[in-house]
Amino acid sequence: MQNECELCKSTDDLCLYEVSGRDDESITVCKTCFEQLNDDSKIDESHWYCLNDSMWSENDAVKVVAFRMLTKLNNQEALDMIYLEDDVRDWAESGIEVVDEDAEIKKDANGNILNNGDTITVLKDLDVKGSSIVAKRGTVVKNIRLGDVSGHIEGKINGTAIYLKCEFIKKS
Repeated sequence: MQNECELCKSTDDLCLYEVSGRDDESITVCKTCFEQLNDDSKIDESHWYCLNDSMWSENDAVKVVAFRMLTKLNNQEALDMIYLEDDVRDWAESGIEVVDEDAEIKKDANGNILNNGDTITVLKDLDVKGSSIVAKRGTVVKNIRLGDVSGHIEGKINGTAIYLKCEFIKKS
């Protein structure tokens, strides 16, 4: 095991991350990288700027993980720069979940990509149609769902399920 995360170079709370697709392939990662690699709802895009360096690693397993995360983040600019041999590209692509191309990518008011399970904060007082509820500015809504209403997410405020426009929320 390395003495630093092979993705972000952190030296805290290191562990092994098994890279799917090949037997006995693993890399050393920090707790932050490990959590985000295993739970899409915890992905913090700003943490993954480190991939601009780690995608050039000589370790194929590191390049595979970088490719997969860049794909999740939809970072086409970096994906265009990464170089993978054909067999390594096949390995990297074999571990990518197939995503519905027609699915809408929902973003908050600051442009952060929203995922199921995220926690958001309401940016302004919002009247909820069909009820007397007002979603007050600063209200925190946990465990949101993206749903299938364009430009909206689903959440619960005081036990009532409502839809909120993405332009009036921010990811917490």
